[in-house]
Amino acid sequence: MLRLSFDAIRTIDAIARSGSFSAAAERLHKVPSTISYSVGKLEEQMGLRFFERNGPKVTLTPIGRELLEEGRCLLTAATDLESKLQKMAQGVEIELTVTMDELFPLEAFVEDILAFQQTPHQTRLHFRHEVLTGVWEALMQRRADLVIAAGEGPSGGGYKTYAVGTLAFAFCVSPDHPLAHERQPLQKNQLLEHTAIVIADSARYLPLRTIGLYSGQKQMTVCNLADKISLQKAGVGHGFLPRPCIAEELENDELIEMRVSEPKSDETFYLAWRTGEEGVALDWWRQRLMRAWLPHTLRTVRRQREDRIK
Repeated sequence: MLRLSFDAIRTIDAIARSGSFSAAAERLHKVPSTISYSVGKLEEQMGLRFFERNGPKVTLTPIGRELLEEGRCLLTAATDLESKLQKMAQGVEIELTVTMDELFPLEAFVEDILAFQQTPHQTRLHFRHEVLTGVWEALMQRRADLVIAAGEGPSGGGYKTYAVGTLAFAFCVSPDHPLAHERQPLQKNQLLEHTAIVIADSARYLPLRTIGLYSGQKQMTVCNLADKISLQKAGVGHGFLPRPCIAEELENDELIEMRVSEPKSDETFYLAWRTGEEGVALDWWRQRLMRAWLPHTLRTVRRQREDRIK
């Protein structure tokens, strides 16, 4: 049978903070004799002494100090657990995972994160990145509670969506790339002669998706947009890039936009969550992000980065 209960730790803590049994009794709304008896009984049962008695005043023994050093951590953990369980009963999630397409840097949501921190909710937030279909897959396989994904979701439903805007894409090459000197619009056979730089779809089970890639196309695969832009600037290959993310490169002629016979349509991005799922934190983030924030957000983030560099 466990003799050292949370109630006993709270009692010893109150005595240590107050300096006497009578002061601790007042703090705990108990009579002093009850406090004195319970501590004496505990010391007798455990064969330990937690306090040195000096008349009405008491001080912790080394064993008592060790008890409180560990015991206060246990009390804090127990209090936190109780609070979390109460919040769960009220519909507040313990944690929430937001997964977004790799195109979106986390700094685009700093204001939202700061605003959430001002709420009374203590939900732990997890932010993750996936690519293309991988974002939808994270939602469908319950690895994410809320996603920001490209294009239409998988068939079969089970989720709700809200369009947050569209991105325009430009076909780009380096000024030194052979295609930069070709007659426009570029035809399919011309593109097939050169390497396309593509970002790998991170889906594990759903059918993979590619953007602007022909069957049989020579390709080099990277895992993020920054690497794709770097390789295309270096003349390694060609491909479509989101305009807001390459405005500076186009302006400085580090990349050249080329017309192609089969241009890529604008891509719509969606905020999505599973049907029927509710939660205080989920609802907060859902309402917060249900706004048309593309492409403005990416332009703003790009300008802020440039200002920091200057």
